[in-house]
Amino acid sequence: MSAEASVRPDPNRNTVLAMLLVVYIFNFVDRQILSILAAPIQADLQLDDGQMGLLGGFAFALLYSTMAVPLAALADRTSRSWVIAVSLAAWSGFTALCGLAQNFWHIFLARLGVGIGEAGGVAPSYALIGDYFPSEQRARALSVYSLGIPIGSGLGVLLGGYIASTVDWRTAFFTVGLLGVAIVPIFKWLVRDKQKPKVSAENSNDIAPMPALKETAGVLARKKSFWFLSFGAAMSSMLGYGIAFWLPSLLIRSFGFDLVGASQFFGAILLIGGVIGVLAGGFLADRLGGRDRAFYSWVPGVAFFLGAPLFAAGITSADWKLAFVLFLLPQALAYIWLGPVLSAIQHLVVPAARSTASALFLLINNLIGLGGGIYALGAVSDFLTPTYGDEALRYSMLYSLVLYAGAALLMALAGPALRKDWVAE
Repeated sequence: MSAEASVRPDPNRNTVLAMLLVVYIFNFVDRQILSILAAPIQADLQLDDGQMGLLGGFAFALLYSTMAVPLAALADRTSRSWVIAVSLAAWSGFTALCGLAQNFWHIFLARLGVGIGEAGGVAPSYALIGDYFPSEQRARALSVYSLGIPIGSGLGVLLGGYIASTVDWRTAFFTVGLLGVAIVPIFKWLVRDKQKPKVSAENSNDIAPMPALKETAGVLARKKSFWFLSFGAAMSSMLGYGIAFWLPSLLIRSFGFDLVGASQFFGAILLIGGVIGVLAGGFLADRLGGRDRAFYSWVPGVAFFLGAPLFAAGITSADWKLAFVLFLLPQALAYIWLGPVLSAIQHLVVPAARSTASALFLLINNLIGLGGGIYALGAVSDFLTPTYGDEALRYSMLYSLVLYAGAALLMALAGPALRKDWVAE
């Protein structure tokens, strides 16, 4: 039996995709809510920018990145849907616990728990989408799933800002955490693993055995495209996660917004720009990638190249109305890479190893991008404060734009390598 035959259209695939999207929205609501709550948390718990950077980046990314690999391998060998369901319950519970924090270490440990939980959600979801959708539709399906990033981030900012301003920041954590726990039984009722093809005596030799973690890692390590894609995405994520976390604080410090105004401004940018960018990336990748596999990395590379000067213009703008437009455009460009790159990673290994391959990609992307970017921007802001005062965060963001140049270069180099490394289905 061919690999392509195992990815026939399934009547339940849109339901599965919709539920995976809902879970991913909660993933990013729980992750992004910390950014809009940074100001009241810092005031209440007496935290500086460096400590907030650790909470937003390193505390989350450390175990999120490392635990994703064994949990993905477990999902490949057992049940992808069960691993996602248990993970959703775990990270939602730890999000609620953030509301009980009384000092830095309390919230640090709770964020570690959020990271452990979310580690089991994303890579198995990528693999389920790969199971349910054929190759020529996979970038678009992954883009629909990736809408969870801008939608979840936007809702996290909007809900967090509203609840914190009307009640307090602790109630915001309690609310979103308990809502996530309530979704778990609905998800497990509607989502099942894709049924594996039955093996008969005459075709048993055509079914590839389940690759071990070490074997999958070895396959990817020998492919230049994997390294170019992973480190290119990681460099862009350092900037993307850094700006996403610190922009609400910039709006409050440098543009004079209050908490609600900052949440509305940033939430609108995430929802409008993010949704457009994610969908555009998947559409362009499936359309252009069918002609030349290199476009799966070239499309993101062009987006990074164009996004850097637009972000710079927004960061240095003095008028919030102009800044909204200037931030909206690069925010869309910042999300274009998701569908193309995630789809390309799926095609570097055999179908049975998709969760593991995705987790190894996420290990690099998130440990460097999420773990380093948020902390780096906060630490640079602290370093520049004696010189620039309240404007230090603005200059920290501005200097970090060099990361997009490196990301664009690596994506350009990945194109030719993808032609050679691509695994057809």
